[in-house]
Amino acid sequence: MSRHVCFALCVLAASPLAAQDRGREAAYPSRHIRMICPFTSGSTLDVMARVVAERLAAGLGHNIVVDNRPGANGVIGTELVARAPADGHTMLMTTGSFTGNQVLVKKLPYHTVRDFAPITRIARSYGLVLVVHPGVAANSVKELVALAKSRPGKMTYGSSGVGNVTHLVGELFNTLAGVRITHVPYKGAGQAMTDVLGRQIDMSFVSTVFVQQFIKDGRVRPLALTGGERSPVLPGLPTFKELGYREFDVTGWYGLWFPAGTPVARVDRIHGIIRTAVAAPEFKAKMDEFGLVGVGSSPAEFANFLKEDLDFQSRIVKLAGIQPQ
Repeated sequence: MSRHVCFALCVLAASPLAAQDRGREAAYPSRHIRMICPFTSGSTLDVMARVVAERLAAGLGHNIVVDNRPGANGVIGTELVARAPADGHTMLMTTGSFTGNQVLVKKLPYHTVRDFAPITRIARSYGLVLVVHPGVAANSVKELVALAKSRPGKMTYGSSGVGNVTHLVGELFNTLAGVRITHVPYKGAGQAMTDVLGRQIDMSFVSTVFVQQFIKDGRVRPLALTGGERSPVLPGLPTFKELGYREFDVTGWYGLWFPAGTPVARVDRIHGIIRTAVAAPEFKAKMDEFGLVGVGSSPAEFANFLKEDLDFQSRIVKLAGIQPQ
């Protein structure tokens, strides 16, 4: 048999398989997609997840169901995705807690690299806002530090959970400012904010996504931003760096993953929809409103970012003296 005939036969033999693959991808998704949001309803992540789900639903022509599965700083919901079928019908949307848990939890029920297929980093923030209840006798970070030093261990700050960036920045602040403010973990930012408003706790580090109205209403007092540059939605708020805390440069981010083994074509399709959405003026307007910056990175770029973020969070944990649990 000639080489040309052999090649032709191989092509013909492969054609039905290729046609089947094309058919499967054309039929995707075949049902609604479940987007696991591993924090509480009403949390910063939940708000973002619903914005992203709306864009994905429009691009796919199928419903995206946001499924809140809070607990253990996102570990419970994240494990659900790690164990889900790798068919593109279950995805994870979460925050930097994804890498934070790898650093702070000794025995995760999944592997953050091996068990997931990165899709895209959707957006990043300018940082978190340190807010205090108006009843706290501090109108600046300097006054807060003096107050905390006069009451070691008696003041409290809330976070979205052990290992969450809202926890890490609190311990970083304790270390750099030389104070001892007691950490109170919650299942989500919404619960922590509720207790700040009710003065069950004194303060919290909160995303710009939903804190702005509370600031406008005078229900909380903002003191500083954790990122390296000021936020356009709070231009009068100084950064910790401006106030002399040179090592304080922490921002948040939001990303999407499938379970490992999900077909590359499905990963690429979801990334393509997000990339298009991020470039759209209406999405940018929404991100501007939230105080975020759209990213839409490729799966490869996101995978590289995750490696860098693991190193970054490891440095914060070491600097703050936090012990993995």
